[in-house]
Amino acid sequence: MQEITERSSSLTRIPICGTNNGMAIPLEKRNSRLRTLLSWTVAGAFVGALWARLRHGAGTSIHSWHDFVLSREHAGFPLGILISIVLLVLFSLYWEVAAKDAADTKTQESRASRGIHLTLVTAAQLLLLFPIPGLRARFLPNATALTLIGLMIEAAFLLLAVWARQLLGRNWSGAVAIKVDQALIRSGPYNFVRHPIYSGMLGAYLGIAIISGEVHALLGLILACFAYWRKIRIEEQYLSTVFGSAYVDYQSHVSALIPGVL
Repeated sequence: MQEITERSSSLTRIPICGTNNGMAIPLEKRNSRLRTLLSWTVAGAFVGALWARLRHGAGTSIHSWHDFVLSREHAGFPLGILISIVLLVLFSLYWEVAAKDAADTKTQESRASRGIHLTLVTAAQLLLLFPIPGLRARFLPNATALTLIGLMIEAAFLLLAVWARQLLGRNWSGAVAIKVDQALIRSGPYNFVRHPIYSGMLGAYLGIAIISGEVHALLGLILACFAYWRKIRIEEQYLSTVFGSAYVDYQSHVSALIPGVL
């Protein structure tokens, strides 16, 4: 699944080893492909199993559907997690398409710094979505109401990230960077928080942690928070350099992630 970076930032893409038209495929793109592949693997397994049951007439009753859901849950992928993965896959597809219109980059963070962020976010996503042996104790009860709440939170915050991405337009990029003719956006969600894309991603991860209710997902959420805290510190240095006193004023009036709190 792709990870997102703000203003001079963006979606984190995960690279795989290989070449592209004779050129080495960058680490970021390889990581993006890996995360998307993992997401589609899980979502495809769910859809394939469901189709197999329906095709053989076993998935048409409430009882058989209940058995199917239980079998997925015993495998470590309850229905709520599978739905959340599908939401993330759809979100990643949108982000891939939107990424093609980014403006040219003047300067950006080092490859080492970018690699650290990609590694942290990838590890966080894997912890959030996949059952990790030894980390499956529950910190929340297994309740349908919590699953529905988590899915609503995830969907709402992904929509927030999409809204913010639309407003960024060509200012968006895959790494902390200074874009050609970059503008300081302060409308829409940027009027309430400085990094609404990060708010959207962390909110979506919170929703997934609630859906899962297991310790591995909580650890994934904590790791994601650390990754974005680190990212924001680097990004704000870049933005302060580009926009000077205008950005300092923006910082003094608008919170980073949560309006009036943080």
